[in-house]
Amino acid sequence: MALPFPIAEDPDPALQERARILCTGQVEFLKGVVAMDGLPDADRIEVCFAGRSNVGKSSLINALTGRKGLARASNTPGRTQEINFFTLADSHYIVDLPGYGFANAPLAKVEQWQRLLKRYLAGRVSLRRAFVLIDFRHGVKPVDEEIMGLLDSSAVTFQTVLTKADKVKAKDRDRVLSQVRDRLSKHPAAFPEIVTTSSETGDGIPTLRAIVASLV
Repeated sequence: MALPFPIAEDPDPALQERARILCTGQVEFLKGVVAMDGLPDADRIEVCFAGRSNVGKSSLINALTGRKGLARASNTPGRTQEINFFTLADSHYIVDLPGYGFANAPLAKVEQWQRLLKRYLAGRVSLRRAFVLIDFRHGVKPVDEEIMGLLDSSAVTFQTVLTKADKVKAKDRDRVLSQVRDRLSKHPAAFPEIVTTSSETGDGIPTLRAIVASLV
């Protein structure tokens, strides 16, 4: 019997190349948004990346786009305080959401980010998919379930991306995947495939690019 939430398969060579050209071609930082009235027009396909602090979100976006410093990686939790928009050619937005969970900021500021995040997810008509990043070494944590619940209530399809796959011990892999699948089974907005990635080795990056390029 097929496992629930299987690992996404590698794309065929033609799609892989089309996706590589899209994601690594004309890529630019557009703007950082701190309020809903600052959002750019919803005039193109949009995907967003969400993850708790230090899950490797900036590194993944950099690997996805083939840019070393497009999304600023930082060891300081909560450094990303805005919704950051990047353009892919003239057809897509990649959106880097503020890290959730612990943030090195006053509580009032954290609450402000959370309100903005909820309003963005609930009201963005061009948003085709959210990618929820989970550290493969640790699996789904309660704070991750909070964002998944928010995506459920906002009716936004989300796909789980496991990061730092190169750092997972072989003996732990199946156990963590089982835990992740169990947690995802409770979320109606969860897309039924998981992507495993490593920003260090590039594993899974072509697959993630292909998913972005295939959304219409």
